[in-house]
Amino acid sequence: MEASIRCMSEEIGKILGPDYHSFWLYGSVVLKDFRLGWSDIDCIAFSREEISPDQADALLMLRHTLSEKEPENPYYRLFEGVICTLPEYREGCFARMVYWGTSGQRITDRWQADAFARWELARLGRAVYGQQADRETLFSPPAREELFQAVRRHYEAIRLHARKTDESLYACGWLLDICRCLYTLRSGEVISKTQAAVWALEQHLFADERPLRKALEIRRNPLVHKDNPEVKAWLASLGHVVQQYADVLEEALKASHSAETNLITH
Repeated sequence: MEASIRCMSEEIGKILGPDYHSFWLYGSVVLKDFRLGWSDIDCIAFSREEISPDQADALLMLRHTLSEKEPENPYYRLFEGVICTLPEYREGCFARMVYWGTSGQRITDRWQADAFARWELARLGRAVYGQQADRETLFSPPAREELFQAVRRHYEAIRLHARKTDESLYACGWLLDICRCLYTLRSGEVISKTQAAVWALEQHLFADERPLRKALEIRRNPLVHKDNPEVKAWLASLGHVVQQYADVLEEALKASHSAETNLITH
């Protein structure tokens, strides 16, 4: 994986030329929670000057280009993130940005990092290219209230999209996501989903811990479990369990809101 990360950074540099400023990692890689078969390689790269249309086209297809050169390499297609100019990132207004996502890639003028990603970049972001010392000036951590609002948005997404699950390994990822949201509400900090699940089990936050223990086992060894018919059947039946776990998150959100209200009142 590290060789693929270095290669990706070098190829971006070849396309951007002397305007190449830096290439940063965040997410599961810097949280030491990367699992092949589940995780992405979250990244952001900066150019000092405007990205030309030709550069944008080359960057747009770079994951595909490198995967074609090394068809046995599983990592290039896992890179997700954006490539933009440093001034545009600072202003939050983009003219021509390259976006890589799970469902594909596009050139866009709209993007916003969520509060979890901003926290990871500000506190743990790793410079593959550029000066590590620049992290504090490039990335500002979100305020505590921004993190709490991000948790609420995750909760709303869980209520909306996770009432019924499919056979994807990510179905049990909802449980891990709930654990991380609960940890953030308690601490105002961000940890990996695996760490959050371990913490939630230690705290005995859920009446039935068996689904979380199984989700944690799958998270730690996704390639072992992904084609198991019994696991697939279990994943497809998780909707009601996810909603039960979301009930715990809902109560935590209410308690957090009450605590914040009391602080403001007094």
